[in-house]
Amino acid sequence: MESLINRINRISDHMASVSAIILGIMTVLILVEIALWNTVNVTTLIADEYSAYGLAAIIFLGAGYTLREKGHIRIKLILNLLPPRAAAFVNLLAVAITTGFMGYLVLYLYYMMAATLRYNSTSGTLTATPLWIPQAVMLLGAVSFLLQLVAETLQAGREVFPNN
Repeated sequence: MESLINRINRISDHMASVSAIILGIMTVLILVEIALWNTVNVTTLIADEYSAYGLAAIIFLGAGYTLREKGHIRIKLILNLLPPRAAAFVNLLAVAITTGFMGYLVLYLYYMMAATLRYNSTSGTLTATPLWIPQAVMLLGAVSFLLQLVAETLQAGREVFPNN
């Protein structure tokens, strides 16, 4: 089980690295847009659209890493009032429910992307970007987040059932 958790953690690390690269590319794209507009009054025509895709990508791709690093908002008021064993059980229950919900979300993100592919949907902009591309990145990030939730569930299970 430990090797599975380590592999999932490495996947989250890789997704966070890709997310950071996308953030760098977005920054360059926006700076080029600003420079072009302020110097020669020309636009790239893609900066807004592709920055929006990039924002979605960095959110989804970085979610698993953020979870592992305890960067998501957690309200621990009730957990702090409970005895340690009860708090561990409530944590296990919460992360297991979240994992199930995320599995459901991943399934529907897949259905959305499959429909986009089937109907050849494109963006309503000049670029006519095939929408399955940003949706595939979202799906990849969601799967990575789901895997990290599975790892968190396994770790929370070890806290509740340490001998298993």
